[in-house]
Amino acid sequence: MAQMTGPRIAIIDYGMGNLRSVEKALARVGADARVIAVPDEAEGADGLVLPGVGAFAQAMERLRAAGFDELVASWVRQDRPFLGICLGLQLLFTESEEFGPVRGLDLVPGRVVRFRGPQFEARDGRPGLKVPHMGWNSLRVVRPHPVTNGVPEDAMAYFVHSYYCVPGDPGWTAVTTDHGLEFTSAIGRGNVFASQFHPEKSGDVGLGMLANFAALVRCAGSR
Repeated sequence: MAQMTGPRIAIIDYGMGNLRSVEKALARVGADARVIAVPDEAEGADGLVLPGVGAFAQAMERLRAAGFDELVASWVRQDRPFLGICLGLQLLFTESEEFGPVRGLDLVPGRVVRFRGPQFEARDGRPGLKVPHMGWNSLRVVRPHPVTNGVPEDAMAYFVHSYYCVPGDPGWTAVTTDHGLEFTSAIGRGNVFASQFHPEKSGDVGLGMLANFAALVRCAGSR
């Protein structure tokens, strides 16, 4: 009898993220996750992951140089199982104001903007809220998505970011978080999901979401 393997998931390597932690977390939930360096290596995969940390403009340059921009665009437009993480969420949007405006993949209408406002400024001898927003914070699921199945009301996830996404279409927002203001911390529609937080660094809650994504990929691969 042939040995069953987990759902096949390709993780894009464009030099902007800790890929091994994502790969290990997906393997832990039973996925056959592999890092790919060129778009052709995504052949045979049923799921695609775009991770990332760092500067928006540099990430877009590297995606385009490697041809990954076209791969991601095609994947998302075909509604194939896709997971974006941190910068991998922001890159899906129309543009970012980080050292910009800088044009993004424009797969999700909206902008990426910096945390700003009086709540982030020192006043009356008291420090404002910190930017970057770093550490654990709560998640509020506002629109169910297969990846958020089973996420408890008191769920916490790990964040590291100075910019956040503002969807032009509120229907994309799946999860929100509060850091001086309520912002979109994850988007979801169909088989596409992307989070500002790092599920691979978010303990059992994050592993549960990765397991849900792997299940989504498995279903797509069995069709």
